[in-house]
Amino acid sequence: MVTAINDDLFSPAVVNDPYTYFSQLRDEDPVHWNEKYELWVVSRYADLVWVTRHPEFFSSEWWKKDPRGPYPEIDESDLGLYQYVREFFSDWFIQHDRPEHTEMRMVVHSYFNPKAMELWRPIVQKAVKSLLDEAEERGSMDAMKDFAIPLPLLVIAQMMGMPNQDRAFIRELAEKLLFLGRGELNRMQPLTDGIKGLLEYLSPIVAERVKNPGEDLLSVLAIGEKKGIYTRDEVLANAVLLLLAGHETTINLICNGTLALIQHPDQLASFREDPTGRTVRATEECLRYDAPVRSIQRIASEDVELGGKMVRKDERLRWFISSANRDPEVFPNPETFDIARYPNPHVAFGSGIHHCLGSTLARLEGQEALRLLVERFPRLNLEVPARDLSYQPSITFRSLKSLPVSWN
Repeated sequence: MVTAINDDLFSPAVVNDPYTYFSQLRDEDPVHWNEKYELWVVSRYADLVWVTRHPEFFSSEWWKKDPRGPYPEIDESDLGLYQYVREFFSDWFIQHDRPEHTEMRMVVHSYFNPKAMELWRPIVQKAVKSLLDEAEERGSMDAMKDFAIPLPLLVIAQMMGMPNQDRAFIRELAEKLLFLGRGELNRMQPLTDGIKGLLEYLSPIVAERVKNPGEDLLSVLAIGEKKGIYTRDEVLANAVLLLLAGHETTINLICNGTLALIQHPDQLASFREDPTGRTVRATEECLRYDAPVRSIQRIASEDVELGGKMVRKDERLRWFISSANRDPEVFPNPETFDIARYPNPHVAFGSGIHHCLGSTLARLEGQEALRLLVERFPRLNLEVPARDLSYQPSITFRSLKSLPVSWN
């Protein structure tokens, strides 16, 4: 029996359990026109990969080009804020197409090469051990607030040359930026406040780096301005992008991965038997099973057929990583959490020319956080019933609000 498809992607049912929802979509209408939000929803792995490999048909510049208004709707009085937000996000290098995207990405690409990232592993290990020491003294922790948030934030702040004491302030502003993928009617005001607060904070630091560049990531962006590849506004916008992307995805990887291990005690036991040997595959399975990023948006550059449907020029399209990573055409027993799964060609970091720049760093942080957590606390328990856990109402990120755990 075919049941009606719920088009409210922000409903609690879809936010809290996207996997049941997308299983229905993949089976019944894998390239689905969402009437409520006027966009195409892509749920199959093969279609997602095809779209990512054809940027000539699907533009990343949707903030700039989208003729439709925001979805869900916002209050009419906030349309001025919406225009400000559109202009700001249009400066992100991931919001550009070739050749600008290639040139802008290359400025920071070498900073994130695997060899360079590997040098950060001892710093990550030290930070993880320190956070776990503090947790052990307390006897329990909120794995979100006390572990997942401080770790990647410390690392990205250090990479960008920001003082450690500013981390709490930076996180407070970054959390306002997460209203970007949310559905609240009044979401434009906190989003704008977050942007303006970070720009105010970063502007004097960037000005100093342009004059006296160092070895940090902000200096790399500043050198891009000196070379004429970035404007000052673009340097600032991309500093915000790297700051946000540099910690938000890893937060969700650590939290969602910890929850998956707790809910699958056989896999936790297997991981515990050989943490060092099983870390890489366990982390990849955490990325597949409950990916940190839910979806990515594009806009059609021309009429193009996809999955037997005609996507028209200027129509919005959103592909769902959460769905593709559970596609039974690609992953045997996709609903099973299996830390030995191999091969594991998940698309948690996207695919094609926009494949996540910081994937090596996110993997490294996730590996060390999960490995050292399991080594330190062989028994992990949820402190609340699983049904009481809740997720941020975001179409972009798969983010728990909190994750209270203990190990007695």
